[in-house]
Amino acid sequence: MAVSEGANYAPAAMPKPVVEPGEFVFAAMHLDHGHIGGMTQGLLGAGGTLKWVYDPQPERAAAFKEQFPEVTIATSEEEVLSDPEVHLVAAAAVPVDRARLGIRVMEADKDYFTDKTPLISLEQLAEAKAAVARTGKKYMVYYSERIHVEAAVLATQLIQKGAIGKVLQVTGMGPHRLGDPSTRPDWFFERARYGGILTDIGSHNFEQMLTFTGSEDAEILSSSIGNFGHPEHPELDDFGDAHVALSSGATGFVRVDWFTPSGLRTWGDGRTFVVGTEGYLELRKYVDITTDNGPNQVILVDSEGEHRLEADGNVGYPFFGELVLDVLHRTENAMTQEHAFKAVELALKAQEAAKELTGRTA
Repeated sequence: MAVSEGANYAPAAMPKPVVEPGEFVFAAMHLDHGHIGGMTQGLLGAGGTLKWVYDPQPERAAAFKEQFPEVTIATSEEEVLSDPEVHLVAAAAVPVDRARLGIRVMEADKDYFTDKTPLISLEQLAEAKAAVARTGKKYMVYYSERIHVEAAVLATQLIQKGAIGKVLQVTGMGPHRLGDPSTRPDWFFERARYGGILTDIGSHNFEQMLTFTGSEDAEILSSSIGNFGHPEHPELDDFGDAHVALSSGATGFVRVDWFTPSGLRTWGDGRTFVVGTEGYLELRKYVDITTDNGPNQVILVDSEGEHRLEADGNVGYPFFGELVLDVLHRTENAMTQEHAFKAVELALKAQEAAKELTGRTA
């Protein structure tokens, strides 16, 4: 799939229904980020029934209905939240608004599935945690670079089976293409609304570190941010990195940026390296420029030799079916609430502690 910008990356559904039609009903609302398409595709592939869509901008709801014709356009947020048939609301609001929206959804007795980053401050995190405890509802997160990428799904399975022994180190690289800045919404360039690069796209990588190392916590050892190439947008972090010590004893490193060149066939050469005591993995998620192979390449080196594994079209996305069943049965197989919150907590702490590498004014 050739996609010019990551905001529009939405893998096609790989249908593996876990429920009958009408058994799990969901809605979509606040369509500020293109990831809502991938979130919706994933839930539909798991057998979910899409009933409502709402957005304050009617043209966005209309465009969503063109993509998903079965949906009914709601006239208000309240029309969705007052519907007792709706189990879960999926949303991709402006990052600063995601926590408040999630709290409204949970207080309406529905589970919440939000795009990453799920919130943008430690204060919002505390409020979201309190709302989860108060309502008993889920605040789940679309950490798509693991749950909706087959290379990452396969790597998770290999690591859990012990294919590379005990994980010692995870390095995640998350380059993205900015594209034409004029096509980006205003909030994209306002730190108070998008949260900073480590909070936003970096949250994917902190989630992967926790997952691949089997860790429940971590310490930020160092982090930095910078604006190296976009002085016309002084509040944009176009680069960020962080060094992390995980509770399992492993270490992690993340590098994210907005410098994918126009010559690359897709929006970013996302790669992850996982080193274990008995081997290592390299994930070439969206493109492999060294070969004619497609995306979702997993390279495994172990005591038996060198292996290139084709994940694309062969693994699927089990997260969505697990989430649907978690909602219906009140289990935590797709992702625990503690894990979902810990990943963004680390991202927030890395952003907060980051050394600024340029003289940009806030």
